[in-house]
Amino acid sequence: MVDRTVLVTGGTDGLGRELAVRLGAAGARLILHGRNADRAAAVAAEVAAASGHTPEIILADLSRLAEVDRLADEIIARTSRLDVLVNNAGTGGRPDRKRELTADGNELLWAVNHLAPYRLTRRLLPLLRTSSPARVVNVASAGQQEIDLDEPTPEHDFDVYPAYCRAKLAMIMATIEYAEELDGTGVTVNALHPATLMATTMVLESGVTPISTVAEGADATLRLICDPVLSQTTGRYFDGTGQSRPHSQAMDPRARRRLLEISDDAVTAAVG
Repeated sequence: MVDRTVLVTGGTDGLGRELAVRLGAAGARLILHGRNADRAAAVAAEVAAASGHTPEIILADLSRLAEVDRLADEIIARTSRLDVLVNNAGTGGRPDRKRELTADGNELLWAVNHLAPYRLTRRLLPLLRTSSPARVVNVASAGQQEIDLDEPTPEHDFDVYPAYCRAKLAMIMATIEYAEELDGTGVTVNALHPATLMATTMVLESGVTPISTVAEGADATLRLICDPVLSQTTGRYFDGTGQSRPHSQAMDPRARRRLLEISDDAVTAAVG
């Protein structure tokens, strides 16, 4: 990873923090995204202590698509190459969490877990192409639930876990579509469930007892980031370190294309 430029979203806690420290120690030029300046600075100091190199910090609230665009603009302005994009930022929450709308009018879990990485990837594709070979790694979940493409974020009977699972399935569906679009360009796009119920803030807030470590999840994610064996692998979903099969809806080309239409409409409504 020496001198390779890597962007990690959600890099101030949990899996993102572990990835940042390990990537920095491996010699990567790290661009660290977070929302909180103090937490980002703490992780940057930890990375610097482990590697001698201080990562660049860009703060953005990924619930707002204008902020996603600003994040992309800053990255494009700061670097002439991007070797790896890790879409790790996400949100879940307590079982009693109420349905929330973002400033753009999108359901919060859908916005952060799907629309934000979908838009960020789209904005950074030209940079990834010119940096080829490059990789996009989407941190998804084994928790996946079929999406009603007529009402992807239903207003009634909201439950945080199904909402999270729909958004993560959408992320996997977008992964496959991007991989097909980028076939032959040297840019690979893959998704993974890093580990089951890692000891992260998100899991702890949900009230569930962790059964995996963050280190286990980082091992699986780093494999997609830098294992040379996977240099040509694209459009795949991994459960840990093994290739797996996602929810059947992700394998339906018509459903994927319809999802992208819905996603593009949401982006256009927010940022034009």
